[in-house]
Formats: sequence, C-alpha cells, structure tokens
Amino acid sequence: MNTSDNKETTRTEIHTIGEFGLIDKVVKPFSVVNKSTLKGIGDDAAVIDNEGFKTVVSTDMLIEGIHFDLMYHPLKHLGYKAVVVNLSDIYAMNAIPKQIFVSIGISNRFSVEAVEELYWGIKKACERYGVDLAGGDTTSSPRGLVLSITAVGQGLQEKLVYRNGAKVGDLICVSGDLGAAYLGLQLLEREKRLFLDNPEIQPDFGENNYLIGRQLKPEARVDIIDLFDKNNIVPTSMMDISDGLASEVFHLCKQSNVGAFIEEEGVPLLIDTELQAIQFGLDPITCALSGGEDYELLFTVKPEDIDKIKFLTDIFIIGEIVPAEDGVTLHTKGGNRHAITAQGWTHFSS
Repeated sequence: MNTSDNKETTRTEIHTIGEFGLIDKVVKPFSVVNKSTLKGIGDDAAVIDNEGFKTVVSTDMLIEGIHFDLMYHPLKHLGYKAVVVNLSDIYAMNAIPKQIFVSIGISNRFSVEAVEELYWGIKKACERYGVDLAGGDTTSSPRGLVLSITAVGQGLQEKLVYRNGAKVGDLICVSGDLGAAYLGLQLLEREKRLFLDNPEIQPDFGENNYLIGRQLKPEARVDIIDLFDKNNIVPTSMMDISDGLASEVFHLCKQSNVGAFIEEEGVPLLIDTELQAIQFGLDPITCALSGGEDYELLFTVKPEDIDKIKFLTDIFIIGEIVPAEDGVTLHTKGGNRHAITAQGWTHFSS
C-alpha cells in the first residue's frame, strides 16, 4: 500500500555497480550552494569554513520498522523528511543549517533505483532549505533500511538559544498547529490494516490530505527563525516539537529548572485535526500534547516582548513559565487545572 506511483521500473541490483558506483550515481545531481562548504563529497572528509560563526551540529537515526513503515512511506518522502527533522533541530537553536551528512545501511531488498528515489527526496530538501550534501557513508544492512543524517549549521553566539534559558514570567509560545501529524499516522495505520485484510481495497483518506502530509512530508520552520531575526527577537529558550508538546515542555522545564502553566484554549489545533480526533474517539488536546512529529517550535520569550510576538503570523502564546514547585499544569477550557503527564514516544521500552 505504498502511496507513490506503482509504475513498472527497471531494477538494477546494487552489487552490479558496487558501493562507489552507487555513491557516484546518487550524489551526482547535488551541487554546492554555500560558500562555507570548501570541500564536500569526494575526499576523506568535508572541509567547512564557518567564517566566525559558532558551529551547531545535530544528528538523527531512522530505522525501518521503528521510525517509518515503507508500506505507506514513499522513499522520496522519507528522504525529504529525514533531512527536515534534522534541520528542525538546528533551527531550534536559532541557527541556520548549511551542510548535511547522510549515511545509509541498505539490505539487498533495495535496488539502485530505490536508493536513487531516496536521494531524490534528500536533494529536494537540500534545495528547499539551501543546504549542501557534504558527505556520508553507505554500507550493507542485514535487513531493512537504516538512515542517519547529521546536520551542521551556523549561529551567532549572541543569538543561539538553548533549552535552559527559560525564566519565571516568560511567555510560552508555539508555532503552527499541533496534533495533525499524529492523526495523519492514525489514518495511514488504519488504511494499512484494511489493506492487509483485503489487498483489493484502495486507500481512502477522504479530505485529510493535510493530516497525511504533516506525517509524510513535514516542513521545518525556517520562516519563524526569519521572523525572529526581522523583529529583533531572541527567545530565552527553544526546542522543536518531535515527541509531543507535553514531552517537550517537560524537557524545557527540566533544563531550565522551572514549571509551566499551559492554557488549553491557547494550544493551536486545526478544525480538521479536531474532527478527525473525535472520529477516532480521541481527545483532540491529548493528540496535541502527546502526538509528536509536528516539528513546530516551542519557545519562551521575555514578557516585555509580548508586543513583538502577539501579532506575528503563525505564532501562538499558550502559557507562562512558573516556579518549579508549581509543576507543569494544564488549564482546561472547563476551568479546571490538571497536572500534565508526558506521554510522548518512548525510544526504549520492553
């Protein structure tokens, strides 16, 4: 039940062209766009000149069967998404990504054409965000696909933002909307189960293309970083939302040794997200708090910056930083106050 086109294509076995032949084939379309990339692919190591900027580095590994399911995740979208989730970490530092390094482990289940499709998505992400593919590694895998990407960025020391800078009284803000990616995943899983029961059934996602897109092809919020720069805003703390709003708020509070008060009314949810959650018998706010993979930005600003923030496009004030002893709580639409529990994705579980 792959959502990409099921066209008949020639299959070239990787062993027929070898590792170096494969590397030459998939990286040939890439070109250098950043002057800081002095030497990219083709030598023992990349050479990067950061021209006085501080270097910011982030890495993520995606493993088939744990982080993605190729039954419904086209390789071109996977390549794109793998880059985006790494770039999102760089933006969350209030820095600008410049280079990526891509390492893959592939089994003999994958053809040359399949790897080219993966790199097509990687290239599109590089073009979209202005980053260079500067190196990586290719190796065999006993089964499935392993994809690891490292992103390298630049940031001015006085503008870099960490998780540990939130202070009592700071405003808590988020970009975009939350919960959509989680509902997109639920839709994909539902159609997968139906397909496995009856392969003749065609996927039916109704009018939920936005939710599906948020799961399969997220975007990193470079536009929010641009807004900060244009409006002379430096958040006091920031991180991206990958494991769910609740989990990220807990991370930020722990690092900053503070508590948080979140207004349910302020958490941005699209009507499509709310309606689909209800259809699945789920609480919309729970999807926003614990769903994950939104790749929006969670950040705090000084209270005196409220006039700079409150009218900016796609930024929402959802709460306030409070003393650590007050804990992390949610003020519901019904007027109640509840302790928030982090129920994001657990990386290691029995």
